[in-house]
Amino acid sequence: MSNQANTVVKTLESSSYVEEYSQKLCSPGQAAAAVKSGEFLVFPICAGEPILFSKALAARQKSLEGVTINQQHHVCKDYFTEDSPKHIKVNSWFTSGVSRKAVQNGWADWVPNYFHEVPKLMTECWPVDWVGTMVSPMDEHGYFTCSLSVAYTMAALKKASKVVVQVNENCPRTHGDCHIHISEVDYIIESTDPVFELPVPPITEIEELVGGYISELIENGSTLQLGIGGIPNAVCKALLQKKDLGIHTEMITDGMVDLLKSGAANNSLKSINRGKTIGTFALGTRRLYEYMNDNPTIEMHPVDYTNDPYIIGQHDKMVSINATIEVDLIGQCASESMGLTHWSGTGGQADFVRGANRSKGGQSFITLPSTAKGGSLSRIVPTLAPGAIVTTNKNEVDFVVSEFGVAKLRGRSASQRAKALIDIAHPDFREELRAAARKMNRL
Repeated sequence: MSNQANTVVKTLESSSYVEEYSQKLCSPGQAAAAVKSGEFLVFPICAGEPILFSKALAARQKSLEGVTINQQHHVCKDYFTEDSPKHIKVNSWFTSGVSRKAVQNGWADWVPNYFHEVPKLMTECWPVDWVGTMVSPMDEHGYFTCSLSVAYTMAALKKASKVVVQVNENCPRTHGDCHIHISEVDYIIESTDPVFELPVPPITEIEELVGGYISELIENGSTLQLGIGGIPNAVCKALLQKKDLGIHTEMITDGMVDLLKSGAANNSLKSINRGKTIGTFALGTRRLYEYMNDNPTIEMHPVDYTNDPYIIGQHDKMVSINATIEVDLIGQCASESMGLTHWSGTGGQADFVRGANRSKGGQSFITLPSTAKGGSLSRIVPTLAPGAIVTTNKNEVDFVVSEFGVAKLRGRSASQRAKALIDIAHPDFREELRAAARKMNRL
């Protein structure tokens, strides 16, 4: 996006805000040096993290005590060590590969939440002294955009005493409720580093099967929410022949670019925000970020809008697609832990399942491969492992999909659910599951 950056620089030179910009410009170390012991910071999700600032903060952590960071999907690894908590302790609102070991070992903490409530919880339950975020270059009116991660950032900005922006010419300029004025900013750091990317992996045979089953049930004119991973990518590929799809999601991905460019998704029949793709954060490749840049058909909004089940439910034929780790024979979906071992977080799964259930003609799909550990372990089980966290409960689950088919659970009895789930389990485990179901008087 170098052409965009050059244009912005030329515009900035003639802007009345250039002097204010220059006065607030500093190094990452200068900004980090102003953080004091006992203060609370908020960083955005993944690609929105101001990585130069967070690394500079981590570099001086031994001079600090009792600093707390609230964040989902972390990028900087430097304060997730055994020695870090007395200096910088992280509250993980959704545990990722960067923070997982630290959370599991108690070096970091985690906060149970519904994603749509995170802005409210952060501002009402936790102090916010600092917020740092990656932004697109400033325009002639003095505005940056939160670009790839809006979510809870806007709420944190309203409460924070100090605001740090890391201006990156590679960040797309986005539309929606995602703007920060220079008058709200205290420290400006400049960066030309590549934006954090998530490569698109090849689709596996299992993922393609699951994606195919789901696509057959999605009608033209439906509005989509897709989670992260191979199965959502496979669904996008399988939907390329559909018509008039809409997108209202939390995460915008490369697969959605394919749907939009092909014309399969045009948002023309959406019940609200017609003509617009709506999201709260984006994560993917440079191709995605370039497609988003100054694209008026894509809007980024705070998560208390995008993930509000009431807003979601206003879309007719709303479809949500998310993954789980384990599901039991009554339909409880454990999507964030393996027994007592914490793995991820609730994210938007519960928000969108609930919203799709409110929608006229809505459908929600929970997906999983039928086995784990090289086929030695069934992911469809009689009862969840002790300590497993239920993300989607039995009253809200709609469809469960594996590579062996689709189980419709919503509105079905306990015995009907058990039979449907056993039918999509791996054949090696079906008799074992039937025996367990009979023992529980489910068959």
